[in-house]
Amino acid sequence: MKKITFALAALLALGVAGCATSQEPANTEGANQPAAEQAATAGAEDAVAFTDDLGNEVTVANPQRVVACMGSFANAWELAGGTLVGVSDDALTAEGFAIESPDVATVGDFTNVNLESIIALEPDFVIMTSGTGGRGGDSSQVDLREALVSSGIPVAYFEVTTFDDYLRLMRTFADITGDEAAYEQNAASVQQAIEGIKSQVSADEAPTALVMTTYSGGTRVQSSGTMTGAMLADLGVRNLADENRSLLKDFSLESVIELDPDFIFVIPMGNDAEAATAALNEATAANPAWNSLSAVQNGHYVTLDPKLFLSKPNANWDESYQVLYDTLYGQN
Repeated sequence: MKKITFALAALLALGVAGCATSQEPANTEGANQPAAEQAATAGAEDAVAFTDDLGNEVTVANPQRVVACMGSFANAWELAGGTLVGVSDDALTAEGFAIESPDVATVGDFTNVNLESIIALEPDFVIMTSGTGGRGGDSSQVDLREALVSSGIPVAYFEVTTFDDYLRLMRTFADITGDEAAYEQNAASVQQAIEGIKSQVSADEAPTALVMTTYSGGTRVQSSGTMTGAMLADLGVRNLADENRSLLKDFSLESVIELDPDFIFVIPMGNDAEAATAALNEATAANPAWNSLSAVQNGHYVTLDPKLFLSKPNANWDESYQVLYDTLYGQN
């Protein structure tokens, strides 16, 4: 970005010579540039190039009109010192996110963001998820990449499941915003706190656990490849779903009773967490053997806060780890 060509050097030399022999009017070319071109010229030296999670090479230069198409990404961008002109609906409606950018517009649900709404905001950077729509949807934000790129709009795709993913995301965002203090506060210090929590786990302890997300229509079991599952693995837990993969496809109360985990963690999901929890409680109460589970008898049947274990906790990842650590080992 800071390369000077021989041609430019020659022009500069001629300019200096001209000033020495005559008095020319000041160069007003910059003043006649459109605002967008002036911003691009001013930010050229600050341009940041990186590879997104889809392997695309992306270059952005001091973006001021940013659209984030997932609530956790919108929150992370602000935590890295950035501001937003557009967000997906969940950034404004999901618990745990507090978007502070003024006059921010919405571009639709993250499962089906509106391309026209995004382009209408004239963004100079768009942040998208490389995952599918979720919630049973089949839409994908990846499908919009070609249209955005052909419109000259830089777009980057990310996928955040674990804290390490969040740390990488924040490093990229802070490199773009140039706000190193924000990175230290909302990423590096969080990492330090998590490492302190993990260091307290004894190598001799390996409690077993199952993690279940419950919604009004049923229950799903999580492996160690999920957000909460990965945190438990970091804390020395044996996730029984990793050893019994059939549970990931077909939830079975009988299988849970047979496995008899030391801990059962439940995460309510959906718009009605109470209805989701009630549905699971009704299903478990229908099986008399449920109360014989070690986790139930020992008070290790734990409902987790969706703000810390369903939505990405971002700057509060250390709080999520601490809750799990206290539950697993705090009573020992």
